[in-house]
Amino acid sequence: MKTSVGELVDYVRSKNAGPFWITIDIFCGSDASYDALCQKLTTERVAETLRQPLQAITRFDISSLNVIKFSLPRPVVQGHRTDRDMHGAQWAVLIEELRL
Repeated sequence: MKTSVGELVDYVRSKNAGPFWITIDIFCGSDASYDALCQKLTTERVAETLRQPLQAITRFDISSLNVIKFSLPRPVVQGHRTDRDMHGAQWAVLIEELRL
């Protein structure tokens, strides 16, 4: 049975990183969880899940904090009339439910 990212880690959070960027933080909570997620979760899979081009996503593996972070440009500028997620909070759910 496949495990979701949310079942493997402590917390997944997404938020604005300014009006033009979204950041997704995955707090693994332990070295074991971090190592497992680093092996199983690829940037390609994240890009596919978020329906974004691979080259638009930047990945940061922060082993000292057991955190994996993804940054990507917002599809529309924050506050634009077509912006459906003003705070960037809904992106986390897509990653949290991602099956590995």
